[in-house]
Amino acid sequence: MIDFEELRNRMVDEQLIPRGIKAPRVLSAMRRVPRHLFVGEELQSQAYGDYALPIGEGQTLSQPYMVGVMTEALELQGHERVLEIGTGSGYQAAVLAELAWHVYSVERIATLTMRAKRLLEELGYINISVKVFNGTLGWKEEGPYDGIIITAGAPEIPAPLIEQLKEGGRLIIPVGDRYSQILTRVVRTPEGVITTPLFPCIFVPLIGEHGWER
Repeated sequence: MIDFEELRNRMVDEQLIPRGIKAPRVLSAMRRVPRHLFVGEELQSQAYGDYALPIGEGQTLSQPYMVGVMTEALELQGHERVLEIGTGSGYQAAVLAELAWHVYSVERIATLTMRAKRLLEELGYINISVKVFNGTLGWKEEGPYDGIIITAGAPEIPAPLIEQLKEGGRLIIPVGDRYSQILTRVVRTPEGVITTPLFPCIFVPLIGEHGWER
C-alpha cells in the first residue's frame, strides 16, 4: 500500500524547500493537495517524483517544483481572485484554491476540462470555476484579477491578459519559443508593466489567437 501522504511530505521537504521555496502557505497547500489523484491510476506511484507527467491530449502535469515556484511568485494572501490559463489536470487550480478566494480556470481541451471539473468537485473545491475557452483571451467577464498564471509557453505576453490584471496584480508566464521559455513575472503598475525574468523552463505551447497556432 502506497503512503501518499508520506510521499507528499517528502516532495515538499526534498524538492521544494531545498530549492528555495519558502512561503509557508504554499508549502502547506502542496502538502495537502493529493497530487496522485490528478494523474491516471497507472502513474499514481510516480505522482510525487521530480518531473512532469502526461495527462493525455498531449498535455502534462507540471513538475512539483514548477507548480510551487509559480504559485509562490503570485504572493497570494487569501483574498485574491486568480485566473489560471491551462486547467490541464486541475492540480494547479487546486493548489491555488487553497490559497486564494476564488480561482477561474480556462482550458481549450474539453475532455481535460470535464475531467478536471469532476475531480475538483469530488474533492470539495467550491471556489474554482472552470470553462472551455481560448485561454489567450482570458476570462474578461470575471476580471479584473489579482493574479494570473499561464501554464503554457507563449511567444509573448497576451495583451488581453495584461488588460484583465488589476493594478498591483501579478502575472506569471513562460515566454519564448515553442521548445524553451523563460518563466517571467509581470506586475501591472499605473506607469505600465514591470517584467522580471526568473529562470529557463519548458512548457507545452499556448495555443490561441494571442499564442501559437496549432
